[in-house]
Amino acid sequence: MMSHTSRLWSLSAGASLLALLAGCSKPAEPPQPAAEAPAQQAAPDAVSQASPDTGPPPEWAGKELPVRKIPNVPENAEAYYARDNLHVIAQTQDAASQDPGEGRAGGALTYTFTDTGEEITRINDHGQDACSWFFPDGQRLVWTSTRDHMDMPLGNWSDDTEYPQGAELYVSDLKGGNIRRLTDNQYYEAEVTTSNDGQWVFFGRQIDGKMDIWKMRIDGTAEQQLTFTDDWQEGAPYPTPDGEHILFRAWKRSDIAANKKLREETGERRQTPMTIFTMKTDGSDVQPRTFTNDMNWAPYPAPDGQHFFYVRIYEGNNWEVVMNDLAGGEPVRITWNKTFDGFPATSWDGKKLLFGRSTGERFMSGIYTHVMDIASLGVGPENFKGSIPPKAEPPAGWVPDPALAAFSQRPGDKT
Repeated sequence: MMSHTSRLWSLSAGASLLALLAGCSKPAEPPQPAAEAPAQQAAPDAVSQASPDTGPPPEWAGKELPVRKIPNVPENAEAYYARDNLHVIAQTQDAASQDPGEGRAGGALTYTFTDTGEEITRINDHGQDACSWFFPDGQRLVWTSTRDHMDMPLGNWSDDTEYPQGAELYVSDLKGGNIRRLTDNQYYEAEVTTSNDGQWVFFGRQIDGKMDIWKMRIDGTAEQQLTFTDDWQEGAPYPTPDGEHILFRAWKRSDIAANKKLREETGERRQTPMTIFTMKTDGSDVQPRTFTNDMNWAPYPAPDGQHFFYVRIYEGNNWEVVMNDLAGGEPVRITWNKTFDGFPATSWDGKKLLFGRSTGERFMSGIYTHVMDIASLGVGPENFKGSIPPKAEPPAGWVPDPALAAFSQRPGDKT
C-alpha cells in the first residue's frame, strides 16, 4: 500500500499547488517544473519546491501549540471531524484506487478513523475519491467518487483544466453500506459539505470549465446554483455556525492566464491570487474576507463564528496555517514549520485543529493528518454570539476588485 502512496504525495519538485488529492481545497494551476523558476523570485511560487533547509530557526521554538500526528493510517489529508469531535473522515492513499498516472494527482479513497488512529474503516473500494463530510446526525457520510465512471478519462484532481469528469456525490452509512448516488451526469462534482441542520448538501460543480457552488436537498433533489461567475472559480463551501452563510474561496481564470503568460515571457513566477469570501446560503451577499493579491487558500470557519483558519505562503515557499477574524485584520500564524502545512479544519467544540503536514524529503511529500490542541485560542461554540460579522473591514487604501460585481449577477439580469 505504501508504495502506491508515493505516486501521489511524493511527486517531483514540479508538483502543483496541490498535487496530492482532490476535494474541497482545489489548486489553481497545473504542474510546472520548479527548474524553470529564476534564481530570484519576486514572490514565493505556489508550485515551486520548498527550501531544502527544513530545520526551524531557533526563534520559532515554543511558538507552535502542542501537535501530534494521527498514527496507523496511510498517507492522508483533507480531514474533517464528526460532531463527536473524535472520528475523522479523510482522503487516504489506497492501492485499490485507480492510478491516475505519472504526474497526476489522485489515488485516494475515503476512510474514517479516530484522531487516535483507531477504528480505521475504508468506505469505498474502487474508483478514485475526493472530499468527504459527516452528516450532522453522525450516522451518514457524503463523499465524492468516480466509482461509476471508471471508463472515463482519469483526469487530474489538482488541475482545474483537467478535473475528473464523472466525479459524482454519494451518501452512505458509517461502514460504507447503503450507498446512494446523489448526482447523475458527467460533470465534475466535489468539494462537498452539508448545512448544519443536515437538510442541504453544498458542493462545487464544473460545467464547460467553469466552477460554481451549488446546493441540493440531501436526497439529491431541488438543485440550486448559487454562483454564476465566468471568471471566478469558486469552491470549498463550508457552513458557518449561524447556519445562514457559507465560507468559500475563489480564484480567477484570468489571473492564472496572466501568470502563465508572465512566466513564459519573463520566467517570473507568482502566486495565484485567491480570495476567501462568505455568502448567504441562497448565494446572495457575497463578502470578501481577505484582502491581498496573493494566495489565501483552504478556508475553514471556527465554531465561535468570529474566526476562520486558512493557508498563507511565507518567505521561502513556506506554507503555514493562519487564523484571522471575519471582521478583518491581520492573520495570526498558527503553524511554525518549514515543510508544507495545510487543510486546516477545527473540531466542533473548537478545541482541536486537524491539518496536513508534509513529513517527506520533498515538498508536499509524506503528508499525514496532525492534531493541534487549540483550546487556548478560545474559538469554541461557547463564544458564538449568534451571527457572524456582516463584513470585513478592508485595510487602508484597499481598492475593491471590479470583478467582485460578478457575484451579484444572476441569469436574466441586464448587463
